[in-house]
Parts: sequence; structure tokens; C-alpha cells
Amino acid sequence: MRFAAALFDLDDTLHDDSLAYHRAARAAADDGARECGVDAVALHRAYVTRAERFWRELSARTLGTKLVALRASMWTGALADCGIDDPELGSRLAMAYNRYRAEVLELWPGVLDMLGRLRAAGLKIGIVTNGFSETHREKIVLLGLEHAVDGTFIADEIGRVKPDPEFFFHAARELGVDPLACAVIGDRYDRDVLGAYAAGMFAIWLDVRAEGTPPGARVPDAVVARIGDVESLLLGR
Repeated sequence: MRFAAALFDLDDTLHDDSLAYHRAARAAADDGARECGVDAVALHRAYVTRAERFWRELSARTLGTKLVALRASMWTGALADCGIDDPELGSRLAMAYNRYRAEVLELWPGVLDMLGRLRAAGLKIGIVTNGFSETHREKIVLLGLEHAVDGTFIADEIGRVKPDPEFFFHAARELGVDPLACAVIGDRYDRDVLGAYAAGMFAIWLDVRAEGTPPGARVPDAVVARIGDVESLLLGR
């Protein structure tokens, strides 16, 4: 089919967010270990457990909370999981984590060139992310994506969370395209693929973790292992 727009998820789709956040969390955990003698490996594991649970359970009800405060709470909780009661240190580790993460952000190779070719072929390009504006606007600039897309759609700015179809309808309206002519590209089956289907859009699953379609679930319209494989699908080559 001929697509009018491609809606890309951000984290673990256009860049390796998992690598970036694990590196940043390890660096912040090392800081915590030096300051209070906690085991760095255990602290890193405790933080990752809390962070992954938060993002897994993210809903529209939690969008009004500032992510800076949430990260401080996560680090404070991770310290508590390791037997340390120190909210002030938790706040400092959250700030250190944010700084470390900004230093290691990097797009998957070839992403900017690919987006440029897609736009040159006439597609509108949007970013659709369940992130928070206070961090993701900066992240998009740091990744060099600010001027590489036609629109950026962030959960807390819209008041919706993927897979809510209205999230995708909003992006289509803002880009001035028919939702039925949109392709959604993302790494999360539950957020991106199911959201695309709910909105009547074409679903391209970037299965970077080789998870495979959940048993009994609808098979995505297309499955790719790397972001570079998306271009030929979108352009019908």
C-alpha cells in the first residue's frame, strides 16, 4: 500500500534506549556505592526493577506527575531495597542518572539518513512516544531528531498513553493525513502494534528483543529485526 505517514516510536526504535539507561543506571549506582557503601550491582538491579515496572504500568492517570520527582522516588526506593534510607541521596542519584544518560544517547546507525529519504519520498514523519515532555523534548534534541520529523507527539502533552487509539488519531490529524494511510513502527507489541491496530493503521513491529508474537495474538502486518529494514516496507520496494 501507499503510505502517507510513518509514526515512529522513540525509545528502542530510533535509538537503543535500553543500552543508554542501563549504562546511566550503572554509573549512578556506582556513585551510590562510593557514597554510602551499598552494593552497586544490587542497587542497579533494584533501580531497573522499579523503573521497568513504572513504564510497564504507565497509564493516563500517572501522566500528571513530574518525571524528575518520579526518578528521585525510584532511586530512593532502590536504596531502601538495599537497606539505605536516604531520600537526599536518592535525589542526587536521580540527577546523576539524568546527566549520565544524556551523555550516552545515540541513534541507531543510519536513522537520520533513512528519515530524510522517507520525507523526500513524500511521507510525513511523526514520533509517537509514551514519554514525558520534560525529558523527551531534550532527548529528541540531543539525538538530532528535532528537525528530522514533521511532528512529535508525547503522552503527557496529549493526555493519552499508547495503545489508546486516540493517541494515534491525534498524530494523524496534526500531520494532516488519513489514519488508514499511516504506518506505526515500534518495539512494543502491547503499546505500538496493538495501538496501531486499534487505530486501523498498518503495524510494523521492530522486534529488537526477538520476543516473537505473544501466543494467540494477532500477527503484526510486518516484523523486522532492525530499523534499517523499515524503509523498503514503507516505500514498497
